[in-house]
Amino acid sequence: MKLTDYLKPEYIAIGLQADSKEDLLDRVLALADKNPHVLDKQKMRSAVLEREKIMSTGVGKNFAIPHGKTDAVDDIVLAFAVTAQPVDYASMDNEPVRLVLLLVSKESLVSQRLKLLSRASKVMNSEAARSALMNAKSAEEVVAIFNREEDRIGE
Repeated sequence: MKLTDYLKPEYIAIGLQADSKEDLLDRVLALADKNPHVLDKQKMRSAVLEREKIMSTGVGKNFAIPHGKTDAVDDIVLAFAVTAQPVDYASMDNEPVRLVLLLVSKESLVSQRLKLLSRASKVMNSEAARSALMNAKSAEEVVAIFNREEDRIGE
C-alpha cells in the first residue's frame, strides 16, 4: 500500500493561496471533496477539525498532515497542497507550513491509515523530498516525487 495508490493529480494543488491555518484546511478539504469516496463533506470536515483540536498536525519541517477517521468516507481519501506562501499552523516546531497532506479514512481502516501516516512521515523526513515538493511545478510532478520517495523507502 502506497500513498500514490490514493493520491491523484486531481486532488493536488500547487501554489495554494491560504491566509490562515483554518483557510488552508478548508482549501485542502475542498480538494478532497472532489473524491467520489467522500460521502458527506461536512462530516469529513468535522472529523478533521476535531482531530486538529486534540493536537496540531503541523508536525514540523514545514509539513502538516491533517487527518481523521470517519464513516463520511467509504475508503481512504488523500489530498495534497503546496502553499504559495508559508502559513502559520501552530506547528510543533513553531515553523510555518508549506506542504499539507490530508488523509481521511473510513473508521474501520485502522491499519491502512496508520501505515499511510507512517509512509508520509518517512517521505517527509527527507529534506530532498520536501525541497522537491516545494519546487514542484505540477500535480503530476508531485505524484512522481511521491512515487520516487516511496520506492526509496520500500515497503
